[in-house]
Amino acid sequence: MAVRDAASPLVGLVVLFFTWGAWANVEVNMEGRVEVYRGQTAQIACMFLSSDDIGGLTIKWYYVTRSGEKQKIIYQDSTMVKVEQGTVFTDRIRVNGTGATGQVVLSISNVQVHDEAEFICTIGNLTDGTGEGRTKLKVFEIPDNPTIEAVETGISINENSLSKIGACQVKNGFPKPNITWYRNDTPLRNVLDEVKVQTSTTIESSHLFSVNSELSLKVVKEHKDDLFYCQITYFVPGGLKMTETDRINVTVLYPSTAVNVWVESPKGKIKEGDTIELHCHGNGNNPYEITIKHLKSGKSWDTEMLVLKNVTLLNSGVYQCTSLDMETYQDISGNTSVFVNFLHPAEVKPEGPHVMAQGDELTATCNALSSLQTHTAWFKNGKEVSKDHTLMLKDAMFDTAGEYVCVVTVPEIEGMETSRTLLVYVQGQPKIMEPENTEMENVEETVNLTCNARGFPAPKIIWTTSDGEVLHASQRETEEGVHSVVTVKVTSDITVFCNASNEHGTDGVTFNIKATNITTTITPAPNTTTTPDPNTTTTPDPNTTSTTSTTSTITSTITPTISISSSTVKAETALPPKKIKKEGRGVIIAVIIICILLLAILGSVLYFLYKKGKICGRSGKQDLTKEKSNKDNIVVEMKSDNTEEAVLLGVNGEKQPPSDQ
Repeated sequence: MAVRDAASPLVGLVVLFFTWGAWANVEVNMEGRVEVYRGQTAQIACMFLSSDDIGGLTIKWYYVTRSGEKQKIIYQDSTMVKVEQGTVFTDRIRVNGTGATGQVVLSISNVQVHDEAEFICTIGNLTDGTGEGRTKLKVFEIPDNPTIEAVETGISINENSLSKIGACQVKNGFPKPNITWYRNDTPLRNVLDEVKVQTSTTIESSHLFSVNSELSLKVVKEHKDDLFYCQITYFVPGGLKMTETDRINVTVLYPSTAVNVWVESPKGKIKEGDTIELHCHGNGNNPYEITIKHLKSGKSWDTEMLVLKNVTLLNSGVYQCTSLDMETYQDISGNTSVFVNFLHPAEVKPEGPHVMAQGDELTATCNALSSLQTHTAWFKNGKEVSKDHTLMLKDAMFDTAGEYVCVVTVPEIEGMETSRTLLVYVQGQPKIMEPENTEMENVEETVNLTCNARGFPAPKIIWTTSDGEVLHASQRETEEGVHSVVTVKVTSDITVFCNASNEHGTDGVTFNIKATNITTTITPAPNTTTTPDPNTTTTPDPNTTSTTSTTSTITSTITPTISISSSTVKAETALPPKKIKKEGRGVIIAVIIICILLLAILGSVLYFLYKKGKICGRSGKQDLTKEKSNKDNIVVEMKSDNTEEAVLLGVNGEKQPPSDQ
């Protein structure tokens, strides 16, 4: 019992000792790594648990140098924060927090790649208990865009060693970027005597990495179409990124195993007159010399492309192309056949010009030798008259004469044709083609007359007028005869004759032209009509002068002696003569006729009254009889001036002396 009581205090001391030790230790917790881009601010947190209050704690920050030593950069307690001088972080670090919350944060501004290190946070208390935590600071820089360059010269498959394909480069990355070569999406690794990838790294003054990689291969013909590129991988905070370069292709040189020669143009069949373009090319990719040779003529050209202009049948034949390899000095040949289709000029039988008599017949043929099937047709004045190579003309007339064109075409080749002309003349008496108008009124000073005469031999055309004058005219021969034009000066009504003649006869046509270029207008003077006494004779004053422009005289055989004075008619140039005839003269004649009828009626009435003894008595009857014997006619004279004058004329229109009146 005593022993048990004595042991109890001892157990309590042991428990207290262990409890005190647990309280004295400081627990520190930190992230394993902090990642940040170059130039940014890094935040390194230090979290801890301690039994002491904030007044009994000290906080110290260290970093591990590249040589492995611990370098203190900050000291902190409840009363102060002290930054160590002379370190790479002195001017760029500070501490956030006092530790009262169990956490302090170390801030590093403008982080550079050489700041990458391990940082240590140490927490101490008054009872000498300490705890520490560690964090690695990782710095990143995205590299520049990568570049790739291919070799500029061709690579021969006959090279015994590996040939450089190209080089890739990526600059200013951190950590160091990685370069992987690809050929057609397949990564390339070093293979002895086949593939070699050689990479070099450069550390720039900024401590960033630049990487260069070169690819060399044992080149084979199959590489001629391959595409090569580089893939760049680089680290960023929290992961890995990748980018690719452009694709490149290299020129692989290899000898030809075959040569191709072909007609590039024209496509399809060739005809005479075309331009031929011949191409020659080998299937190799070595430097070579090309020669094209026409085996038939022996002519050759040192060119890969041969142009032959305006080809003929002589250009047909076999063309051989020879390629000489400039590396191996071996040659290889190929050939092609060229055929130039031909169409010889058309031949017409009988050959023109051909002269026919009216009523005769003619059979003409047209043929053209060709390498292809042809089609023949005859045309006259653009209209098809025969669809065969034979042209038949029956019962020849003037309409039969003309130019017949034979056209021979090759339907298989557009534009391949030839033609020939046959002139046909039909003998016969000239025939003048009916003019559009032979009766005309001319309002101009001159008029052009046209005369077309058909016939063979070509008629001679003569122009004459009604008074026998021969006119000078232009004349030219046509397919059917003669075309003639004459210019006539019109001063008055005129008749012109066109006469055509040859050894077979003559023909003519007449043109009647009315001159309407001088026009007059009849203007009546003011109305001053005087009706004289039937028994009074009016005698004109011999001293009076009368100016007359137009005078119209009408004679009547009425027995009573009655003199009528009409208004003077004045002529002015204004209206065409034709209009004057129909209107002016017609009105005047109508008025005169009416006056005559009225005078006749009046005379009849007076005579009737005289017979009945109703008027005048015997003496009046005697005077009337006497007047009748002396004056048998009543004449009206209209003068152009404004003076009214009645003049009695004789039966023959002559003035009677005053003594007779």
